[in-house]
Amino acid sequence: MDLLIVDGRIAERRVPEKGRGAAPDGRVIDATGHWVCPGLVDMHVHLREPGQEHKESIESGTRAAAAGGFTSVACMPNTDPWNDGLSVTEYIVAEARRKGMVNVFPIGCVSKGGLGVELAEIGDMVRSGAVAVSDDGRPVGNSHLLRMALEYTKIFGIPLIDHCEDANLSASGVMNEGFVSTLLGLKGIPGASEEVAVATDLAVAAMTGGRLHVAHISTRGSLEKVRRARQEGVAVTCEATPHHLVLTDQSVADSRYDPNTKMNPPLRSEEDRQALLQGLLDGTIDAIASDHAPHHADEKLVEYDEAPFGIIGLETTVPLIVDRCVRKGGLAPARFVELLSRNPARILGIKKGTLAVGADADVTIIDPELERMVDVSQFKSKSRNSPFHGWTLRGWPVATVVGGRVVHELQPVASR
Repeated sequence: MDLLIVDGRIAERRVPEKGRGAAPDGRVIDATGHWVCPGLVDMHVHLREPGQEHKESIESGTRAAAAGGFTSVACMPNTDPWNDGLSVTEYIVAEARRKGMVNVFPIGCVSKGGLGVELAEIGDMVRSGAVAVSDDGRPVGNSHLLRMALEYTKIFGIPLIDHCEDANLSASGVMNEGFVSTLLGLKGIPGASEEVAVATDLAVAAMTGGRLHVAHISTRGSLEKVRRARQEGVAVTCEATPHHLVLTDQSVADSRYDPNTKMNPPLRSEEDRQALLQGLLDGTIDAIASDHAPHHADEKLVEYDEAPFGIIGLETTVPLIVDRCVRKGGLAPARFVELLSRNPARILGIKKGTLAVGADADVTIIDPELERMVDVSQFKSKSRNSPFHGWTLRGWPVATVVGGRVVHELQPVASR
């Protein structure tokens, strides 16, 4: 199938015809043997701007997104200051228009300052461009506030994205609680910490009828609760990250306490990982999101207990999922597109995730056979905190097109 792009939109989809090319002043990208996908959408990234530009900025983060095959990203509000009002939302939108390489959709706070006490200025943020609300980095631990937020967001038709965690259960923990944490002498975070919060959120979502999205789901028990709630009619969706689909708590031991294996929620057991993989296949998991969380090298080069949670992921998500879940895990390419493009766009209510005629010409081209080694020194992100450095993966994005403009291209597109 050929795509004709004119003035930034999909103008025509047609069966390839020998001898027919682009207009005289146009350009042809030969994607023979590649996957031509609707532009990928990462609904969970941390761009760190404003306030922490030494880790990442809107400019560097969107360059990383383009290199990773993403044409749109939604950025979490735990900036400095937090995005809890129209001034920060408007700043992000304006800066993205000025310096962004891909589409940027802000996510506003649920509560002022992410403190879980008082509702943020949700209406103002939505009118300024916010597509969802979340206190990500922190859970919405106040059930009454959660109720008010879910009822209020119904007015605007946007989802509430929650980092589900019972802070009392996970306090001071640094990795998954289990045999490995005991062996390593590290304080654990039990799976129940997430599952208690998921259960509470689902009960409040059922009561209010609001749209709940569970961020970075990580345990079998949480997944079962989401599956059951959805069968009962609760408006709930969920996402999983590549690192929870590929790594386990054993990776912490194998890495010899590498802080780049420290994230929240923590890497779980093999049983949990297998449950997540099943959730991808049976449709329980709606989206895959990177949870791209840049940290400066100095912050991670400390003892495991002292390091901050989180890893970067924009530039490794596609090859990890293609290599480990599609090529070796039975995930169909069509389902890959649902998880990384169509569904996140649908959840956020943005007009992306399609190659229909008339749609924005956001396109990702992936070479499923291209094999490369992950080299964080070559990344576009300002940060290097990845546990996948040195891995060899097959299946990389080779071209990213946003609004008809090629914003990233790897040489193999033309040479192969």
